Order: sequence, then C-alpha cells, then structure tokens
Amino acid sequence: RKRRARKWLWGALAGVTAGALGTTLWLRQRSRASVGRETDDEARRAGGDRWARPGMSITFRAELMPGRSRSERTYRVRELLPSGRVTLDDFTGEHAEAEFEAIR
Repeated sequence: RKRRARKWLWGALAGVTAGALGTTLWLRQRSRASVGRETDDEARRAGGDRWARPGMSITFRAELMPGRSRSERTYRVRELLPSGRVTLDDFTGEHAEAEFEAIR
C-alpha cells in the first residue's frame, strides 16, 4: 500500500512539474512574439509605411458627410501626427484613419 501511494505521489508530482514547465515555455514564447510585433509596428511607422503623408489627398467616408459629393469630401493632409492621426488643410481638428475611405 505504501509503495502504491508513493508511486501515485511521484506520478502526480511529475505531471504537475511537466504542466508548469509547459506553461512557462508557452508564456515565454508568447511574450517574445508580442515584443517582436510591437517592434515591427514601430519600425513600420518610422520607416515611412504610413497610411497618409503630408500633401496627400484623402476622402472622408460618405456616411460621415451625407449629401456631399466625393470632391467636397476630399482634403489635403497638412501633417501626420505621432499618434497616427492627421490634420488637414482647410478643415479643423485631428482625424483618424477610420474616418476616411480606404486608399485604392
């Protein structure tokens, strides 16, 4: 009986250890992957892969300006801010990428 209980205890301990080791390795791999993703985003922003550039024309989505033609919804980008938002010539405020039609 003691021998059987001891075997069970060692088996349970081995199982818990294996689970903890597996979880630790999985979490480490996940954290490394997310760090790489953040670095890629920062590099992409710094490298010039941006959704808008100063001087570029962008068009507000039609549902944000109902009743206006495409040319009336089109503005030029004055400045791209570090947050990813833009300021426009002849239009006040800061605007996010989601407010505009996708670039074709």
